[in-house]
Amino acid sequence: MAETSTVDDLTIKYEEDGIETVKELDKKVLTKGAWATIMYRYQEWSAAKGEYSADKFTIRRYQKRDGNYQQKSKFNISSVDQAKSMITILQDWTKD
Repeated sequence: MAETSTVDDLTIKYEEDGIETVKELDKKVLTKGAWATIMYRYQEWSAAKGEYSADKFTIRRYQKRDGNYQQKSKFNISSVDQAKSMITILQDWTKD
């Protein structure tokens, strides 16, 4: 397992049998410190279709212990429509 001692080291990229099955497209760090929260944009490889999925999104929480980050929780956003609904709700809740 790769060492994950800094937030920059964290990734959801995953390779299996020489195929990048989870392709990380972007990441945004929401919080740093003993607990880190990161939002990722990614695609998954479909061997049956021979192509990558539409963009997907996930929010991951990591805790730093003994100098390394360990994933503690995640929330997968299942579709672009769900992401847009969340954006609308958050914008409504945070209006001044």
